[in-house]
Amino acid sequence: MKNTILLIASLVLTLNSFSQTNDKIQLENSFFKPKKVVKIKDGHYFIDFGKAFFGTVELTATQNQNDTLIVHLGEKLIETYKIDRKPGATIRYRKSVLPNLLSHTPTSVSMKAFKRNTTGAAIMLPDSVGAIIPFRYAEVENLKIPIDKITFKQKVLHAKFNDDASYFSSSNPIMDSIWALCKHTIKATTFTGYYVDGDRERIPYEADAYINQLSHYSVDSLYAMARRTNAYFIDHPTWPTEWLLHTVLMFYADYMYTGDLQPLEDHYDNLKLKTLMDLERPDGLISSKSPNLTKDLIKKLGFKNPNTKIKDIIDWPPAQKDTGWKLATAEGERDGYEIVDVNTAINAFYYKNMVLMSEIAEALNKTDDAKIFNEKAKQVKQAINNTFLDSEKGIYIDGEGSKHASLHGNMLPLAFDLVPEEHIASVTKFIKSRGMACSVYGAQYLLEGLYKYDEERYANQLISDTIGDRNWWNMIKVGSTMAMEAWAVKYKPNTDWNHAWGTAPLNAITRYLWGIQPKTPGFKIAQITPKMGDLTHSKIKTPTQHGIILGNYEKTSAQTSTFTITIPDRMTAEFSPPKPFKKAYLNNKKVKRKVNSVTLKSGESIIKLVN
Repeated sequence: MKNTILLIASLVLTLNSFSQTNDKIQLENSFFKPKKVVKIKDGHYFIDFGKAFFGTVELTATQNQNDTLIVHLGEKLIETYKIDRKPGATIRYRKSVLPNLLSHTPTSVSMKAFKRNTTGAAIMLPDSVGAIIPFRYAEVENLKIPIDKITFKQKVLHAKFNDDASYFSSSNPIMDSIWALCKHTIKATTFTGYYVDGDRERIPYEADAYINQLSHYSVDSLYAMARRTNAYFIDHPTWPTEWLLHTVLMFYADYMYTGDLQPLEDHYDNLKLKTLMDLERPDGLISSKSPNLTKDLIKKLGFKNPNTKIKDIIDWPPAQKDTGWKLATAEGERDGYEIVDVNTAINAFYYKNMVLMSEIAEALNKTDDAKIFNEKAKQVKQAINNTFLDSEKGIYIDGEGSKHASLHGNMLPLAFDLVPEEHIASVTKFIKSRGMACSVYGAQYLLEGLYKYDEERYANQLISDTIGDRNWWNMIKVGSTMAMEAWAVKYKPNTDWNHAWGTAPLNAITRYLWGIQPKTPGFKIAQITPKMGDLTHSKIKTPTQHGIILGNYEKTSAQTSTFTITIPDRMTAEFSPPKPFKKAYLNNKKVKRKVNSVTLKSGESIIKLVN
């Protein structure tokens, strides 16, 4: 970011403001110089700005060009030094024609907007911004003045973002590259002031926004955009069952990072509705096919059209029979998941909602509700394991009456702590047998479950995999500089190259590989539970609202490893040493072998482990 020219105008914009929040998002224009300018032939030049951002190109000449100038902008190359004019899917390209170029007059390239992301439910940008697209490359044709008489700048729009608030490095350069890809995605996709799905629609969706939120909170301590997006969903829910069940997860995550109870207080009744507890049957399990899903409930959930159909999708994209697309796999990204009326994935999400609502109710001093939610969580957990767990095989089937077992039906119970201890080994073994049989969205929960249950080596392998195309490395390989909506176009024919829900590795590395999460609301006490797997060294910098947490890890020999952790003022941390170890030392003082965690005070602490 050293080539960034500081913004010349900072706009505090309340875009599509809603009464639920007073948060204002500061959007900025940044300007980047080209990384490479190549002459193709007289008057025709290729420009590479290094990374894709949302914006346009600004040209400033020192002499007039009294003739037409043609400018091409795009995300993808079709060959070296040539932008793909027909990139397919939702990969962006635009051609613009400037009638002339006046000297000493900064001129922004204008272009035709895409109708789908500038109408209807799309988050609109102010007219003053004009049409912008995600692009990395530019080509100019018919340039009649010398190239050294003109400067090109990538003029980009993004929310206020502290580039220096975070970093990650390790002994695995592929993992480092993936983390950097994801961090850039988080910054670049803030251009509307909301967490949107990508450039195709520019619409907030709950599942997209939740992963976006976790990753954003892992690299910056500005929480207004997440809170604004959360408030948006109160009256603008989306139709997939699982997406609705992400609402409580988003509000709870914000509470843990900020400690602010007000959003929970303001929207408590709506959050209760968004758990879909009204769809319960006597044993505690829920179904979107419940007769209780009435038009009146649809309206209470926030849908403007009472005829809205709430539908289980499990993962995205779903099967050919649902989409009509010719997909690389007939069942889309579901791993053949059999969607029955009462199914495992939906009820795993429902269980997580009950657990979190019990904590939310307790925090709001709604003790009666807290007890009810706590009892419901116990009931749902028992019902899930009684109904969906094949105890002989030690794995979960897809739902009531199903005989099929999928990655999704097992990774979600694992991620949400539903698996009985005696079946954890069999469930994780089954999960590992399926590989990356889920979408970039589903990978969030796959990675969470693996790290939580000591499969960090395999989780690291998935993040840094370079074989085939179902991995993040493929996104870099095909030329994207942001996380993509899908592993490749063949898995989703309208996929885009700028989707923050593809950033699971970033927050998984921060929150699970390094294990840095808030232990108490507001991050007053952090919990640090590192699971480094096969890494031999790593560094991390991650923000909290109280300051920066720094971590350094060195495996100095086969038997010895050292963690150096710096905690900011006004904070402490509970550090759980990765096991097994024979001896542990905190600042040269021996720690009892049976200890589960040690308290780290503000400042630097050194933990030495001997195996």
